[in-house]
Amino acid sequence: MRDSRFTSGLAFAAVSAASFGLSGTVARSLLEIGWSAGAAVTARITIAGLVLLLPAVWSLRGRWHTLANGRVWGAIVTYGLVAVAIPQLCYFYSVMTLQVAVALLIEYIAPVAVVVWMWARHGQRPTWLTAAGAVIAAIGLALILQVFGGVSLDAVGVAWALGAMLGAAGFFILSAHTAPDLPGIALASGGLLAAGLGLGLAGLLGVLPMAESTDDVELAGAPLPWWAAVALLALVTAALAYVTGIAATRRLGARLASFVALSEVVAAVIFAWALIGEVPTAVQLAGGALILIGVIVVKLGEREPIRPDELDLVDP
Repeated sequence: MRDSRFTSGLAFAAVSAASFGLSGTVARSLLEIGWSAGAAVTARITIAGLVLLLPAVWSLRGRWHTLANGRVWGAIVTYGLVAVAIPQLCYFYSVMTLQVAVALLIEYIAPVAVVVWMWARHGQRPTWLTAAGAVIAAIGLALILQVFGGVSLDAVGVAWALGAMLGAAGFFILSAHTAPDLPGIALASGGLLAAGLGLGLAGLLGVLPMAESTDDVELAGAPLPWWAAVALLALVTAALAYVTGIAATRRLGARLASFVALSEVVAAVIFAWALIGEVPTAVQLAGGALILIGVIVVKLGEREPIRPDELDLVDP
């Protein structure tokens, strides 16, 4: 039984990583025909939140009392803005001027930022192995940014990618501690809808630029209707990605699932190369490998090992 849960958990994690990895490529195709990053993100997360609403309601059967706590609603809103809206909006802005893989690799330094936060905020001093992983990841980032070469990346794009990294760090921190009595799919749907509502309000107030286009996008050299790209962005790279990610975490545990999630970077590189012809340079690929190695070493340096009971389902 445990072996079947482990195997299905790995499958769910792989699907989730591939789904998330597709988001930058599809978003780039919409941005190139005139969509603003704000409009693309708002459409993506709002539609995904609505799609997940029905299963979220189903998951709350017998648990409606959890919503009577005002702190739960505050947690959902905080989760939506910090863990959903910020990283996705910053990431979509970053891919306007950076290659998809480069932007994602910068974002994937988030686990190192989490270690620094836990040390500064909670006094959880990292082990020497964790510190070594952080140094390796820093060297990888330097190669990605090509600080030692003659090629320079767009500074604004890098700043947005670093913002996405901080938002992703917030995602990891909040996911571990936000509304533990709330089913994961309910938190995902509520967070997506809260983020979509917040971004939509910002658009109505003129704070966040909103622009759309009904022109066809181009993926893999072939035209695709704009609505199909939006549907792909919402249903596959958000709704499917979140649902399978939750299923993977429930079967593998958060830490083991996060190891498998590193394959998102590989998926992003493959999708960007196959669909829009983007391939990082050899130096950037080497830097990306170092970032992944560094993040893995950081994970291995965590003081608590992965426990056998983390392979059990939290909720049947």
